[in-house]
Amino acid sequence: MDARPSPEQRELQESADRLAAKLGPSTVGDLDDIDRRGRLEAALAQAGWRELRTGTTDEAVASGVETAIVARALARRVCDTSYLAPVLAYDLLRRAGLEPDGTGYAIVMAGSLAGPAATGGATLSNTGLAVDVAGAAAGVVLITGAADGAVRLGTVALGPASTGVDLTRPVAAVAAGSVVAPIGPAAPLTPDALVAWTALAVTLTSADLVGVMEGTLELATEYAKHRRQYGASIGSYQAVQHLLAEAKTLTEGAASAMIHAAWAVDALPPAEARAAAAVAKAYAARAARTVCETSIQVHGGIGNTWECMAHVYLRRALLATELFGGDGPQLALLAHHRWGAPHGLS
Repeated sequence: MDARPSPEQRELQESADRLAAKLGPSTVGDLDDIDRRGRLEAALAQAGWRELRTGTTDEAVASGVETAIVARALARRVCDTSYLAPVLAYDLLRRAGLEPDGTGYAIVMAGSLAGPAATGGATLSNTGLAVDVAGAAAGVVLITGAADGAVRLGTVALGPASTGVDLTRPVAAVAAGSVVAPIGPAAPLTPDALVAWTALAVTLTSADLVGVMEGTLELATEYAKHRRQYGASIGSYQAVQHLLAEAKTLTEGAASAMIHAAWAVDALPPAEARAAAAVAKAYAARAARTVCETSIQVHGGIGNTWECMAHVYLRRALLATELFGGDGPQLALLAHHRWGAPHGLS
């Protein structure tokens, strides 16, 4: 693969970076700024980035690389607007041959956050959770037909959105037994289509983690340049330099694995794309927590206060890690994919 971005992709990256830098939160207090958040929401809607994975059944408007570019940029500035959920919902609709009707969508996931909740009939079989909810979104679930076993799409009403561990992405609960309304008519989703969609979902959460690492590393580096102790900036001390250098190395490694996975979404067969996504997520999930904790440590005592943005990045990383499975499930999948081990490497 050629990892170099095309001119169009560079323009997209620059546009996403500008939007995120201008309208993303700069302080923890900005998270309560309703006017700023409204302008961010309007700008994202006008850009049409949530619809990047719409298109025909066989081809989306934008590639996995381009979709990941936006996810990475928004996460770098911890933008408090929905992106991953609607992108993935629209991609599911496209794969099922359905046209969006203007409704806002979010993906309803099982309590374990390991993937879309499946239903055996007209009601949700377990408690669901929709993450990255915007406004009055409808939750999209996978419906497994009792008779033919085919997988189709349905929607379910979401509960009130609230803030969880991640201060930038609202979540909404869906009670077990909630009525699921089938979306149709639509062709059943093929097993390959579901695997390919999962590869995209895991890749986008990896891109989110890479953006978080880049953002919190920049935050820590700037602090180290300007915070002075004993007459010198703390960034001049070797111990701090070693921490930041390790964080930079981890971030670059996660970015490389993620870019390959984003390319694989459209360029490789579904099973191979899913394996590439697993590699990226396993790497990014382990690295992100280390990098976020390093940022807090470099900030010293202030890093443990509410006013410091470092904890906002850590909170976002913790949720992104669990979405569609952290490093454990991804490594188990790789073990099965490459060596046929049914329960990991043990």
